[in-house]
Order: sequence, then C-alpha cells, then structure tokens
Amino acid sequence: MNILVNAAGELRWASRTCRCALGHGGVRLDKREGDGATPAGRFPFRRVLYRPDRLSAPTTLLPVAALAPDDGWCDDPADQRYNRAVRLPYAARHEELWRTDALYDVIVVIGYNDAPVVPGKGSAIFLHLATADYRPTQGCVALARQDLLDVLAGVGAEDVLEIGPADGR
Repeated sequence: MNILVNAAGELRWASRTCRCALGHGGVRLDKREGDGATPAGRFPFRRVLYRPDRLSAPTTLLPVAALAPDDGWCDDPADQRYNRAVRLPYAARHEELWRTDALYDVIVVIGYNDAPVVPGKGSAIFLHLATADYRPTQGCVALARQDLLDVLAGVGAEDVLEIGPADGR
C-alpha cells in the first residue's frame, strides 16, 4: 500500500484522507539539512518508536521499540553517526527523542537518506504527531494522534510513503 502525501497537507491511504503538517520549507526534491523542507519521493517505513510512559505500543506490522530518556538522533552532517539513532549525552549536534511535548510520543522512522547516508542531505525525517493547530514541522510529516495510529495499523515493511513535490524542485 502506498501512503500518499501531497504538498497541500493531505495524507491519503486506502479510502481515507486526513490532514497533515509538513515542513515550513515546503516539499522539495533537493532537500538539504536545515532547510525545513519535507523531502519529495518514495520512502520505506523502517520502524516505530513510542513513549511507553504515555501510550501502549502501537498496533502495526512494522518493528516497534520503546523510547528511553537517553534516545537521540544525530543531525550533524560532520559526524559519523549523522542521520542515525544515538544515545545521549552525545557530543555532536542532535535531537532529543524523549521530548516534553507530545510530538514524538509516536515516531515512524522513514527510510530517507539512510541507504546510504549522504552528509548534508537531511536527517531525522519522521512521521510523528502534529500540534493541535498543525504548525509546520522542521521537515517531517505530522498527523493527529488517532490518524497516525490508524495509518500504522495497516502499514508493513512492504509499504511506502510517497511525498509529492510542490513544484518539481
């Protein structure tokens, strides 16, 4: 099954459509680290991470793992662990996955810039939870909690996330 995302902020799968938030830099084929853009293309789903203190493991055919307070993700293009999970504290620039807000209570790791990793092409591209007002992300695709859980219930390793470019850039 293809999960389709268009630049207007709609995600479609099966016979459903829901709203999603995208990167404040738009949707781009030439995604770069720090540009705030959501990458255009077709990407596999890798695994699901979740906050076990806030919800039960999501139902999905994807591999699922509980987050811990020392989980992070390296977003420093100069580091050998760029666009990879890391344990905190970590010396290079990174994101903390155990956040005080709810945005990363459920994270779907997307196979963007990971096989192989290209320094500077972008990192930490996830499906995650949206803010109540669907504020733009730093480049991820964000959904309402129930919408994300519904998508996950039908997604397996053979499925792809297809993000359409806004204008072919």
